[in-house]
Parts: sequence; C-alpha cells; structure tokens
Amino acid sequence: QLELVESGGGLVQPGGSLLLACSASGLSLDDYGIGWFRQAPGKEREGVSCISDDGSRRNFRDSVKGRFTVARDHITAYLRLNNLKPDDTGVYFCAADYLYPCEAGEPRESDFPYWGRGTQVTVSS
Repeated sequence: QLELVESGGGLVQPGGSLLLACSASGLSLDDYGIGWFRQAPGKEREGVSCISDDGSRRNFRDSVKGRFTVARDHITAYLRLNNLKPDDTGVYFCAADYLYPCEAGEPRESDFPYWGRGTQVTVSS
C-alpha cells in the first residue's frame, strides 16, 4: 500500500514555473509508474502526464506539451510546470500503479490504485 504525498504547489503569475514532487514517505517508487492529474474548480479531473515505471516513456496531454516536463528517481517523481497559464489552475494529484507502462495518450484515472491528496496550483496575476 503506497501513501503518496504531493508538494510544491503555490500561487504563481502567468508565465511562471513550479516544480511539483510526489513521494511515498521515503519509500522506493521503483517498479511503479506515475500519473499526474489535475482538477480545476467545477471541472472533472483530467490526466496531465505520466512516466513509466522504468522512466523510459513519458506522455503529456496536448495542452501542456512543450511546457511541462516529467522526471523521476528512486523515491520521488517530479512534474515541472513552465510558462504557466491561468487555465493550468487546479489541484494537482499524483498517482501510482505497479509496472504502469505509460503508453501513448493521457493517463486514465482507472489505471491507478494509489493516489495522493493533491497540491493546489493557482496561476493568477
């Protein structure tokens, strides 16, 4: 049972950057693929990015391609948010699944059994 914790959210101006982190209280994330999701006020949660269990595959939703990057090490997964826009505002969640391959397309909520509680990202001037 993984208990994931996100950190790094905050208030940033349009065009700014944030680095989100996802960890399992220091436990290894080896063999777990990671998905990143977000939920804007009044909207459904949507997949943003994923990285495979071995780090070899990464995918992004179209609206963040070229602005967001994803990375990982043995105990932490990262989502770097660059050139942020007001539409990027929302609660960002990380999720994990054993041996998740992160194949083409956005990650799907139903693929992930382990979730964090989220971190708020607000983009506003």
